[in-house]
Amino acid sequence: MRASILVVAAAAAAAFAVAIPPAQAQLSVSVGIAPACPYGYYDYAPYACAPAGYYGPEWFNGGVFIGAGPWFHGPSGFHGYVNNHFDPQHGYAGPRPSPGVRPASGAMGMAHFSGNEMRDGRGHVVGH
Repeated sequence: MRASILVVAAAAAAAFAVAIPPAQAQLSVSVGIAPACPYGYYDYAPYACAPAGYYGPEWFNGGVFIGAGPWFHGPSGFHGYVNNHFDPQHGYAGPRPSPGVRPASGAMGMAHFSGNEMRDGRGHVVGH
């Protein structure tokens, strides 16, 4: 009797071993689309919209922001000036535009831009 129980248990275990597919590990990273910010967005997560005057003129091509973070579309080896006085990581707590807002007519903040830090578009400070 004991032998028959062991045979049935072994057969059941074999059936379960065959029926359970092996687990496969997956890693998925989804970045989504770049935020639609009138003056660009900070080059570090959570990629909030930056105010006019944060990015210098080299960050724009024909008035269109070339990107930052995982959506960076600048040339290889690109370095551009930012004014980190407008950076929350440096204490800025002033107004920032919401995604989807249109820029003020003709005002990109470039006429009086004063960059004080150079970035590579991916959140890294680089030398001059």
